[in-house]
Amino acid sequence: MLNCAVIMGRLTATPELRTTGSGISVTSFTVAVDRAYVKAGEEKQTDFINVVAWRNTAEFITRFFTKGQMIAIQGSIQTRNYEDKNGNKRTAVEIVAQNVSFCGSKSESGGNYAQPQAAPAVSYQSADAGSFSVLPDDSQGFPFGSDDDEGLPF
Repeated sequence: MLNCAVIMGRLTATPELRTTGSGISVTSFTVAVDRAYVKAGEEKQTDFINVVAWRNTAEFITRFFTKGQMIAIQGSIQTRNYEDKNGNKRTAVEIVAQNVSFCGSKSESGGNYAQPQAAPAVSYQSADAGSFSVLPDDSQGFPFGSDDDEGLPF
């Protein structure tokens, strides 16, 4: 079985962190995702996709993302049944986020996340050409040994 969803869009509201009765962090939010195909003469269509995130993922999202920011989410689609205030049976479809990524520019995100440290500069030195030797070549184009593979180290 395969259940994998990947979306990229903008948050419709700033996610808020909640805690379950057993102390588990959770957040629910909606992502506006533009449809790829637009019929000629019509406006672009947008889907509003519900997402839920748990534990560290929820804490990360509520700490670093705000309304209008671009976000990429990878997770799985889940459905759940519930009864509304009027006693009607309803089904909710949502993505359970497993991985999230920043997508917008640094200025769009407000620069409120830590920047990765630059890698230290690496220096290289040229070797003396005299320290290299030319390998012999046989007629088959294989420089190590003969047809009986005596020269091979394995």
